[in-house]
Amino acid sequence: MVKKIKLGTQGLIVPEIGLGCMGMTGMAHMEIYGQANEAEAIATIHRSYELGGNFLDTADLYGPVINEQLIAKAIKGNRDNYILGTKFGYEIDDTDTLTWKINGKKEYVKKAAERSLKNLETDYIDLYYLHRVDANTPIEETVEAMAELVKEGKVRYIGLSEVSSETIRKAHAIHPLTAVQSEYSLFERTIEEQGVVATLRELGIGLVAYSPLGRGLLTGGLKSKSDLKADDFRNAMPRFQGEQFDKNVEIQREIEKMAADKGITPSQLALAWALTQGVVPIPGTKRIKYVEQNLAAAEVTLTSEDLEQLERIIPIGTATGDRYDTAGMQMVNQ
Repeated sequence: MVKKIKLGTQGLIVPEIGLGCMGMTGMAHMEIYGQANEAEAIATIHRSYELGGNFLDTADLYGPVINEQLIAKAIKGNRDNYILGTKFGYEIDDTDTLTWKINGKKEYVKKAAERSLKNLETDYIDLYYLHRVDANTPIEETVEAMAELVKEGKVRYIGLSEVSSETIRKAHAIHPLTAVQSEYSLFERTIEEQGVVATLRELGIGLVAYSPLGRGLLTGGLKSKSDLKADDFRNAMPRFQGEQFDKNVEIQREIEKMAADKGITPSQLALAWALTQGVVPIPGTKRIKYVEQNLAAAEVTLTSEDLEQLERIIPIGTATGDRYDTAGMQMVNQ
């Protein structure tokens, strides 16, 4: 069983490895990491729960809304034994259509929360994040609205996603943050370089790491560009393009060799590394085999020599390519 740990300092207890659910449904008519199967996805959530992995991560963006509905179906009759994290901010209109604007206005925060409560078939959300910062709304206004949801008992803890140290400090002054979610892995350590990780430690805020397996680069499953289908959403990411992709595959090979020497999978090595950084990784999968493999990473012990070896393979500051296209990059670290 995966052990439970404190996420941040506000009282939330979670398993040390969570489950990212985004890939369990498509998004805006696009497959995420291959075709999803509802029955298999639900079975994966149940298997994760059996192994102690009861921390599920979703967002109203995923689908949109159908990912939350899938989770509701999976946890029906057992809701209180799960910890649900969901996100809002990408504006969804009254027909459940994405407008692709970011909306952090007070009235929208309330509206989005009510919609998520309905879709999750619950009367409270354990951890509610702002998915991206609304450049046209002061972060204080958004967080004040989130704090009201806490007072009303509709939300237990709050967080932000992909934010700068300055935004974290402003938000935390309005209402204590439990967690910040950001992409963080051996292939993506920008928030460490920018001082965000240090800010979170200083303020006692947890870090939830999404894409801790480098969007597939740390699983050993990507050997060449031909492994990505033409409609794979990763094709738009600089990390998976041209020469940069080839360089990243070379790094991946070194990580694979090290994992093989330790008798574990590359994914388990990457997750074990994340755990040594004091973060809660939420690897995404929709298959039982991989959820079992991922949660087993909690049993892997890395020595100081192992950590030094990984640092030699991929030192902090290594150029691995941007994680989003230009438009996407403008929305992170705000």
